[in-house]
Amino acid sequence: MKWIKTYERWIYVGSIVIGAIIWIVQQQEETPIQPLPFEQIEQQEQQEKQVEEQSSIVVDVKGAIKRAGVYEVAPTSRIHDVIQLAGGLTDEADETKVNFAMKVHDEMVIYVPKKGEDILVETASQTSSSSGKININTATIEQLQTLQGIGPAKASAIIAYREEHGPFQNVEDLLNVSGIGPKSLEKIKEQIVVR
Repeated sequence: MKWIKTYERWIYVGSIVIGAIIWIVQQQEETPIQPLPFEQIEQQEQQEKQVEEQSSIVVDVKGAIKRAGVYEVAPTSRIHDVIQLAGGLTDEADETKVNFAMKVHDEMVIYVPKKGEDILVETASQTSSSSGKININTATIEQLQTLQGIGPAKASAIIAYREEHGPFQNVEDLLNVSGIGPKSLEKIKEQIVVR
């Protein structure tokens, strides 16, 4: 009889041990493995590098600038910021022909003309090409309103979209702007250009 009681005790102890092991295994499965501190730092550095790569654009600054050249800037930069980075304007610069408040975009050429210079190339302040088309990536509200069927509200919507999402890649991107549908686009398609 004693051996039966001992046997029952072993079964009882064994079931407790097995239950405890099962409970421990379940707890480990539910608890996510935390990366070691050096792994966290490495992951953070990789994320920062990716953000940095996505958050810089390259622009070419020419003309009446103290240090003309190619500059890497943040996508939120304005022409004023880039000109300051390039050492500012020279005394010969014609400030009236540059929109200093315009946001820059990747691969943009910022050309600051000299006083009295007759410009044949597209500058940061010009929006028309030689064909007379409006560049929707650099046009002002007033210039956009010269397009057929584009009033103050639609012109503002185009500029707001451009500032939020960056430059238009093609003319059809205008369909993403609130208030501009296929009919509106068809009316202005021959009057606009994307550069």
